[in-house]
Amino acid sequence: MPDISAAEVRHVASLAKLALSDEELERVGRELNRILDYFAELQQLATSDVPVTSHALPLVNVYREDAAGECLAVEEAVRNAPDRSDGYFRVPRIVE
Repeated sequence: MPDISAAEVRHVASLAKLALSDEELERVGRELNRILDYFAELQQLATSDVPVTSHALPLVNVYREDAAGECLAVEEAVRNAPDRSDGYFRVPRIVE
């Protein structure tokens, strides 16, 4: 696989809205080339006998049973609120 060019690194950096120095461009280029080399290695693996999977473990929607617990009393729930009224939290208006 051919190495990624400095122009391609610059283009990817601009797409990501990154301002990179020349030194950073060179370092990122080397890192991207190592990543691409690794992908090239992965493409060489024989995977025809490996079943298609979407998850490493065959767990689907593992949930716990819902259980109602004890609730706080209204006064206890709002006790530490900086501003409250009639058992409700009062907050500044954010929509006019």
